[in-house]
Amino acid sequence: MQSPFTGGHATLRQESAELTFRKEKFQYVHQFYECDETKQRFTTTVLDEVNIGQVYNQYRSKYGIPFPDEIKHVRQRYGLSATKMSQILGFGDNQYRLYENGDMPSETNGKILMSIQNPLVFENFVINAKNQFDEQDYVNILEKVTAIKADKNELLIKGYIFNGIRRDIFNGYATQSISKLKNIILFFIEKFDGAFYTMMNKLLFYADFYSYKTTGKGLTGLAYKAIQHGPVPMRWDRIYSFYDEIQPEIVHFDSGAEGTKLTSTLSPDLAEFTEDELNILETIYQRFKSENSAKISDISHNEEAWQTYVHSGQMIRFDMAFTLKAI
Repeated sequence: MQSPFTGGHATLRQESAELTFRKEKFQYVHQFYECDETKQRFTTTVLDEVNIGQVYNQYRSKYGIPFPDEIKHVRQRYGLSATKMSQILGFGDNQYRLYENGDMPSETNGKILMSIQNPLVFENFVINAKNQFDEQDYVNILEKVTAIKADKNELLIKGYIFNGIRRDIFNGYATQSISKLKNIILFFIEKFDGAFYTMMNKLLFYADFYSYKTTGKGLTGLAYKAIQHGPVPMRWDRIYSFYDEIQPEIVHFDSGAEGTKLTSTLSPDLAEFTEDELNILETIYQRFKSENSAKISDISHNEEAWQTYVHSGQMIRFDMAFTLKAI
């Protein structure tokens, strides 16, 4: 980074810090640049967003307030406009849209937004708002809610894949999307022409933690633990066996050893990703494209995230992302 003070080089640094939000203090990792010559500090818009995002994420997690993507998803799931959602919930005309765009709800409104992810709860809100809609609109909304009540697969599958862990510091506050996770795995399978279990475990770890380091959020929604061979997703075997489009292939080596390689004839749907997410995935590929499973495992052993947690039996906190050495 170029220093705005001298035009020379500036170094990225970090420190533990505290920020007060809504009269409550939160600890976070503050990132900043330091001019090598003058030692003056400065930040960028991107760093500011990552810094404050850590605090907002903690607040949402602590008080059960859904994230903007969840707020948008629940509206789309019920097939309603943001204006109608505001009417049903008793919010201001444009309030629901503002929440989708990142505005932080009050604790009360946040709990309402979290509760309506349950269609039984949302149904009561719809019934109470019956007189605000014409008869056909009301019938259509109730029919949609009834259909969602009958389909319990989404919650069951999410619990199976993501271990029932709520979005928090142990999964990087990331969106928990079964489809996005599948396409991340397919991205690496295609790039590496198949990936052994060990390689995939490390690629997902680095993608998630690099994403948290640069954006303040993870990428896959997975949580991680540290085992002998490095950091791995919780229940990674369950994840890889879930998707029918991804097949395990037993590979036999001349040494007599064998390994399991993940393969697929399906290409990733890149429309699942934002430009920033694609850049993160591409960065991870470029960094490790010349490494094999054994080498990337060795590299991961140099990470403080692994060294700190390997004998703890605990999940790895995502704020360890700021200590990454390999990338």
